[in-house]
Amino acid sequence: MDDFHRLFTAASAARAKAHAPYSNYAVGAALLADDGNIYAGCNVENAAFPEGWCAETTAIGHLVMGGAKRIVSAVVVASRIDGERVPGGRFCTPCGGCRQRLSEFAASPATEIWAADPEGASQRFTMAELLPAGFVLEE
Repeated sequence: MDDFHRLFTAASAARAKAHAPYSNYAVGAALLADDGNIYAGCNVENAAFPEGWCAETTAIGHLVMGGAKRIVSAVVVASRIDGERVPGGRFCTPCGGCRQRLSEFAASPATEIWAADPEGASQRFTMAELLPAGFVLEE
């Protein structure tokens, strides 16, 4: 099984656990890390909407807790819980805050981030395409 399909499977499993009673929008993210492991997360909303956690943020937390340092590639699977399509038929890409967080841990500007729907249709982006001219501190 290739990396995309392994990540898609993990992101889909995470999406199934999403807690999204306010937006009705379930999201799962899976990150392939430089240590070879896959770290996944789902969105978790609360009554102080929008103060919940995005799936990408949850997955990054797992990556950090697992001791990994860099994201090699990622898949984000999203759709409405009620089965309605994303407006305009577009794929859900990470929000601005998550793009910055993903950039912080991405192995390079060429790191692949895939946006997918639950059926497996997808679109590939690079980190640089998702966050052009992103804020980066020099090490």
